[in-house]
Amino acid sequence: MTVHRSLRAGLGALGVRTGDTLLVHASLRRIGAPPDTVLAALLELLGPHGTLVVPAFTAGNSDTSRTYLARTRGMTERQRAAYRRRMPAFDPERTPSEDMGVLAEAVRCGPGAARSAHPQTSFAAVGRRAAELLADHDEECHLGERSPLARLYDAGARVLFLGVGYEVCSAFHLAEYRVGDAPRREYSCAVLRDGERHWISYKDIELDDHDFGTLGAAFEAEDAERADPFVRHGWLGGTRTRLFPLAPAVDFAVRWLAENRPHGVSVDPSQTAARFLH
Repeated sequence: MTVHRSLRAGLGALGVRTGDTLLVHASLRRIGAPPDTVLAALLELLGPHGTLVVPAFTAGNSDTSRTYLARTRGMTERQRAAYRRRMPAFDPERTPSEDMGVLAEAVRCGPGAARSAHPQTSFAAVGRRAAELLADHDEECHLGERSPLARLYDAGARVLFLGVGYEVCSAFHLAEYRVGDAPRREYSCAVLRDGERHWISYKDIELDDHDFGTLGAAFEAEDAERADPFVRHGWLGGTRTRLFPLAPAVDFAVRWLAENRPHGVSVDPSQTAARFLH
């Protein structure tokens, strides 16, 4: 059996269906297949009416992110200022994603791909509903009601994990917005305005993914008690896979965060940091 056919069979057995809208988080190191092959298998299963969405985040486009701090560590104040002036503005058509994996880049660069316009937490997609789901991503809303995550929730999307766990589940961030009373902080990044580079600042909720692994384990523990569990488990190559509907996971996360975090987010200042962003 060819690698492509094996991938297609494994993903089909997991439950990926024609016409699905999938939000995919993937690490392909253990699957043993190049990203183009995995993407082709997924698109073949989804068919002409399906849509494949991936995070295409750009953590380096910030002057407070861990990426920025690592790159400027040891610089003088003058050197940091010069580095900041040289940082390129986010361009949805050209700026690569950062640390999102090779599958995300294969989607972003693929024929007919769409990308949302947020300069730090954009998504890329291919398929029938790609442009619709990614349109009008508000610059001042990372992952809330004016982001593609809210549209994916309403569209009945499902989440596919390939070789990763709930620690990177971007859908859980939508729950942070829905808990209420979330602390806010200021973000800044470089954007293009009429072809010119500008720095903008805005306030949004303080994203925090430090406990998403625990949250995901709690979701699966409750789900296992259902007569018909939401989460489906499988293996692809040497890596674990999961498939589950986005909306029930977000609904559970809203309840769990309200019960397990003061005001829905961590109060430990060392932990109020989504690893992908700041």
